[in-house]
Amino acid sequence: MALVHKLLNSTYILRKCLKPRVASCPFLNTRFADFCSSSLQKPVASPGTASSQRNTAGGLQGHHQSEVALDITSPEEKPEVSFDKAIKDEIKEHFRRLKDDIVNHWIGPEGRPLHEVLLEQAKVVWQFRGKEDLDKWIVTSDKTIGGRSEVFLKMGKNNQSALLYGTLSSEAPHDGESGRSGYCAMISRIRRGPFERKKSYDWSQFNTLYLRVRGDGRPWMVNISEDTDIIQRKNQMYSYFMFTRGGPYWQEIKIPFSKFFFSNQGRIRDAQYQLLLDKISSIGFTLADKVDGPFFLEIDFIGVFTDPAHTEEFAYENSPVLNPRLFK
Repeated sequence: MALVHKLLNSTYILRKCLKPRVASCPFLNTRFADFCSSSLQKPVASPGTASSQRNTAGGLQGHHQSEVALDITSPEEKPEVSFDKAIKDEIKEHFRRLKDDIVNHWIGPEGRPLHEVLLEQAKVVWQFRGKEDLDKWIVTSDKTIGGRSEVFLKMGKNNQSALLYGTLSSEAPHDGESGRSGYCAMISRIRRGPFERKKSYDWSQFNTLYLRVRGDGRPWMVNISEDTDIIQRKNQMYSYFMFTRGGPYWQEIKIPFSKFFFSNQGRIRDAQYQLLLDKISSIGFTLADKVDGPFFLEIDFIGVFTDPAHTEEFAYENSPVLNPRLFK
């Protein structure tokens, strides 16, 4: 369905390209069109002023030659577009990506040899070195429910980090339904494979989440979502706290995966389940400390690593596996 939606969307864009630009803008009147057409034409000099313009032509000639000439397309000329060609190109691209996935699967996980993956002790999953890295994330706030919080994401200094900033407002929306408000979040996009198939992360050989951040002293919630297909439900995630120190210095935060607790719609569940590290779909950061005012969080990279000193498998005893008598 995602592929059909993308093809229909491309058809709509192609049809828009075939329409005249002036006709698509009803607020452009005939006076504006006459002005544009007259400004693009060369002025016709009168016989009396021909000699004076000839004297200044030499001085202005070098200036006009340095400018780039406008490429004016004739109204009769139409761009060559083909709906069938767009479909074929889209299908070829998805089959090419499918071929790459099959080849990489035979080589090893993520196209690397198996022995190289097994010996890996640390791995950088997300880093921020350009705009293409920012496109892998989504920012949202309580504005979706009528709140007043604002959040923005941009590249940091020297394009070596991502800066998440904005203003938090706990004022509830005046809609008569919502009684609480005040949150901002940054969520990673779900990876997509050929034909828009979801791709998950496999962190089963690691035991700790590793971040390098710089904040303003506010506490953040780190949320991890897993892709378990059938049993996955909306708003279910695993969460833990991240406390920033503030100040000009970077801090390295290490959170064991055994510390993440299971929650649903922002509430901690009585029955706790262990995070499935081979089915990770996305990660996110949420600010909801009920302190109105500006905030910022600068992120260098997000990775995972294996801590040999950490041997804990699960930190919560109210688990059906560790204490089955509580759930009889």
